[in-house]
Formats: sequence, C-alpha cells, structure tokens
Amino acid sequence: MASAERGPRERMVFSAAQLIRRDGVAATGLRDVAAHADAPRGSLRHYFPGGKEQLVNEAVEWAGRYAAGRVTRFVSAMARPTPARLFEAMVRQWTDEFSSAGFARGCPVAAATADCADSVESTRATAAAAFAAWRSPIARELIVMGVPSRKAGAVATLMIGALEGAILMARAERSVRPLQATARELGPHLDSYVVRGADGPPRR
Repeated sequence: MASAERGPRERMVFSAAQLIRRDGVAATGLRDVAAHADAPRGSLRHYFPGGKEQLVNEAVEWAGRYAAGRVTRFVSAMARPTPARLFEAMVRQWTDEFSSAGFARGCPVAAATADCADSVESTRATAAAAFAAWRSPIARELIVMGVPSRKAGAVATLMIGALEGAILMARAERSVRPLQATARELGPHLDSYVVRGADGPPRR
C-alpha cells in the first residue's frame, strides 16, 4: 500500500516499523513515529491506548505479514519455483535494498527481538508470531515444490535463520557479500530436500 493511501493509524504502524529497523526499539520514540508518519502527536494516544508497547507490537506484526506476503509474490513471479530460487529471491530483496539505500536498516522483527525478548513479554510473543507468520507460507510453498511436509517447517526455519544471520553480517561488514555467499552455498542444499512424488503436486 502506497504511503498516500494509508490512514494515520496505518502510517504510524508503518513508520514505527521503519524506525525500529533503523534505530531499534529503545531509540524509537513516539514523537519520532508521529513525525515520520506526518501524524498529529495526539493521535498516538487515540489509536494506541496501550502506548509504545502496543505500537511496537503492531509494527512487528505488520512486518511479519509483509514478509509472508513477499514469499507469495516471489513464487508467483517464478516460472519454475525451487527452494534455492525462493531463497535467492528472499536474499535479493536485501541485496537490492542495501545496494541502493545503504546498510542502515535491518529486519524490524529481529531488532524488536534483540531489544525486547528478555524485557517485554508481549513483544517477545509478537516477534515469535511474526516469525511463524513468515515461516508458514515458506513451508507451504516448499511442500508444493516437492519438499516432504515433515521437513518443510524445518527447512523454512533454516532459510529464515540463514537470511537473518546474513543480514546482520552484511550490516556489520557494510557489504552484500555475506548475503551472496549464503545464497550461493545454501541453494544446492535447499534443493536437495526436494523429493519427486512427495506430498505436494507439481505447480506447473
């Protein structure tokens, strides 16, 4: 959804996600969110009576839905989807962003987890749910590609974990090389999980 099409509430959730992925939860203030969203500060209390905790949780939840939606779009754009090609598309999203916009922003779900997992139970639970929301469509698509259903969830977890680690390394090194290396080396391993005649029918 384009920024101009969002209402003030949606803009604030989106802005919170963008600031969290850049600055982390602790450094993201409500005033910063309102300014970034071009929304009246008074509207924060109206839309988020639970304060910053509610806003952070909704931003993390939004990020999980966004990542899940990207999986479906990635696969829909492929003539012959495979686990390696899906992972390459997931990686390419980040290499493209880092190459064009720099390394200042990471994953908001990872940032919220790092900042709040030990201190804010609701945010920890929301982050766990966001990762699950991301993992679910990956596992579903893997099954269609021929990965046995008993393995699909674990392979989806491997893909997300490898990507998140490579994102952190890329930001630390200010280079997309960790992402490229992870996609190159992990791709053949991911494709090795495909079993012809497994649970999922061929897509095409």
